[in-house]
Amino acid sequence: MNGLHSRRDILKWGGAAGAIALARPVSLLAMPLQDKKHIPVGLQLYSVRDALKKDFEGTLKQVAEMGFEGVEFAGDFGKYGKDPEGLRKILDGLKLKAAGTHTGAGNLAGDKLKETVAFYKALDCKFLIVPGDGRYTKSDATNKEYAEFLTKTAEALKADGLFTGHHNHTQEFAVEKESGKSYFDLFAERTSKDVVLQQDMGHTMAANIDPTAIVKKYPGRIKSTHIKNRPSKASGKKPFVGEDNFDWKAYVTACYEVGGTEWFTLEQEEYPDGKSSLECTRISMDGFKAVLKDLGH
Repeated sequence: MNGLHSRRDILKWGGAAGAIALARPVSLLAMPLQDKKHIPVGLQLYSVRDALKKDFEGTLKQVAEMGFEGVEFAGDFGKYGKDPEGLRKILDGLKLKAAGTHTGAGNLAGDKLKETVAFYKALDCKFLIVPGDGRYTKSDATNKEYAEFLTKTAEALKADGLFTGHHNHTQEFAVEKESGKSYFDLFAERTSKDVVLQQDMGHTMAANIDPTAIVKKYPGRIKSTHIKNRPSKASGKKPFVGEDNFDWKAYVTACYEVGGTEWFTLEQEEYPDGKSSLECTRISMDGFKAVLKDLGH
């Protein structure tokens, strides 16, 4: 579909687990398994963009075989850019859902909005997330302008059962001088609760902010979150989920209990030791599966 740009183009535009358990009136760990909701795990396809270009359908098959339940698109639809129904059939055949998409704000504005909605409704894709927009951190005024735009867009999407929101990187946590607040907090305060705060917890960590605290600060708004590990080079840790000192269980529990989270979307952006993007993705997925298993999921 013309105008559904690549992620790169879009960006150009633009506490201990035990203590936490004691603090909860009803612990997630104590709930009967059948009473627990299930948050599926998807993959942001930017993670394996090189493999997609070589073999789109074969890569989706490998992703499904790793245990992912859905995929989040980032501008590459293979030969299905104008055929969402055909792409839906491929996903259905692999038992994958469309966990969401990253799309530029321009695709949500004016006459483009109707075309965008039609494409993603046909794909049964609920979350239309903007992965970057220069207005967010340019100034207080532009942050407000962008927040108003997404709030109006979220309202317009309601009738179709769709959501929009913003995906953070590290710069969103920069402090706006006049207010003394981060741009992230300003945006969150200025948008309606229907606007998704798609926290990329790896970027949040890299900004020296606690991702779990963000989930608790904005309950119900982390409907989709990126699962990622971005350890500092000095730590000697590798960028795979679980291979660090972060309290993954506390984060997952917060998403279940207060985040309103509907998708965990893993994203792998670093590929150490000469490993392929698919190999690295599998390592992180296995690490995240271990976290979920320990929590009874």
